[in-house]
Amino acid sequence: MTDTALVLGGGGLTGAGWEAGVLHGLAEGGTDLSDADLVVGSSAGSIIGAQLTSGLLTLAELYERQLRDPAGEVPARIGSATFLRYARAVLSSRTPEAYGQKLGRMALDADTMDGDGDGGEAARRKVIAGRLVSHDWPHRALVVTAVDALTGELRPFDRDSGVPVVDAVGASCAVPGVWPAVTIEGRKWIDGALHSSANAHLAAGYRRVVIIAPIAWGTKTIASPRTQAAALAAAGARVEVITPDAAARKAFGRNTLDPTRRAPAARAGYAQAVAHARAVAAVWSG
Repeated sequence: MTDTALVLGGGGLTGAGWEAGVLHGLAEGGTDLSDADLVVGSSAGSIIGAQLTSGLLTLAELYERQLRDPAGEVPARIGSATFLRYARAVLSSRTPEAYGQKLGRMALDADTMDGDGDGGEAARRKVIAGRLVSHDWPHRALVVTAVDALTGELRPFDRDSGVPVVDAVGASCAVPGVWPAVTIEGRKWIDGALHSSANAHLAAGYRRVVIIAPIAWGTKTIASPRTQAAALAAAGARVEVITPDAAARKAFGRNTLDPTRRAPAARAGYAQAVAHARAVAAVWSG
C-alpha cells in the first residue's frame, strides 16, 4: 500500500470554504494534510485540491482567500424544480452511472448561461480560471473527478490525462441545471460529485486516508463518504472522516452556491477542526 491520501468532497462554494477552514484548523492543531501523497478532489474539492497542490499557497493563505470578497463569482442556486429532478433521478436509478446519465441529459438540455454560441462554457471557464492560482497541473499527485454526461461514468483526470487542469476542474464543478457541461475531447462532462459526494474509493491502496466531505449523505445508489471509508478500512487502511457539524451546516445556509456564505462556512470549518485534531493526527502520523 502507498502512504497518505487526502480526499476532498463536493459541496458548492460553502463546501469549498468549509474544507479550507478545516484544513487550516487542523494544521494549526499540529497536522498539516497538505503533504498528502495523493489528493482526490470532486467538485468543490477539486478547487481546493488544485489550490492546495499548486505549491503557491500555504494553508493559512488558502483559508484567507475564502474570507475575501467573492468578486468574480456568479451567484446561483439549485431551484426547487431542478432539485425535484435530482431526487427523482436518484430514486429511480440503480447505479451511479444511471443517475449520472439522467442528470447528464438534464444538463445538456438546460439553458444555464448566456454565451457566444457555446452555452456559456467560455464564460464559466473564466470563472474557474479565476479561482485557481495556477493553470498548470501540479507535480504532486492530484486527481480531479468528472462524470460523462452521456454514459454517466466517472473519470479521474490527472496530469497524465492531457487535459488542461482548468477544464478538468470546470467539468468537476459543472452542476447540472446550474452550470453548462464542459467539453473535453469532444465529449460533455458534468459534476464529479454526482457519482458519490467524495469518491473516496479512488484512495484505495493508501495506508492512511483523511476524507473531508461537505456532503455526508448517501443512498442505496450513491455511496456516502462513511460507506466508502468503511470499505477502505476493511482493506487495511486507517481512515478518518470529517463531515459538517451543526454549526457548519447552519453557516452553509440553504444555498451552497451562494458566494456570500463562503466566508461563514470557512470560519465554521476552522472552528470545527479542533474536535477532529486528535483523531486526524492519529491517522496521519501512523
